[in-house]
Amino acid sequence: MSTEETSRFVRLRVELVLEVHDDDAVAKAALRRIAEDQELPEGERAHAEGAVTEDTAEALAYLVDPFDLVGKVPGVELQQASWSSERIDYDPDSPDWDLDEDDGPDDEEEDGIG
Repeated sequence: MSTEETSRFVRLRVELVLEVHDDDAVAKAALRRIAEDQELPEGERAHAEGAVTEDTAEALAYLVDPFDLVGKVPGVELQQASWSSERIDYDPDSPDWDLDEDDGPDDEEEDGIG
């Protein structure tokens, strides 16, 4: 049997490249999200506030939440998520950034987890 027939789990890979025009606006939005987070312990809050004000990539990682991406999709429940962000050199004309290109034989829509 194939993975598609035996597993109900699906790995969805998403890669985004964002151009930031206003670092300050991103940091302020992240600080607002931190302030609104009632479940964040005070020690972690101070660390998060420092991280998002020093690094726009950290602020974006705090603002972009995979749970928000699939939370309203009917018939699915997010089991696990991880994400990170980093500053990169980006050249949209470079063949290294061709999103339509397959990375290898394992990159198929039915790629399952478990």
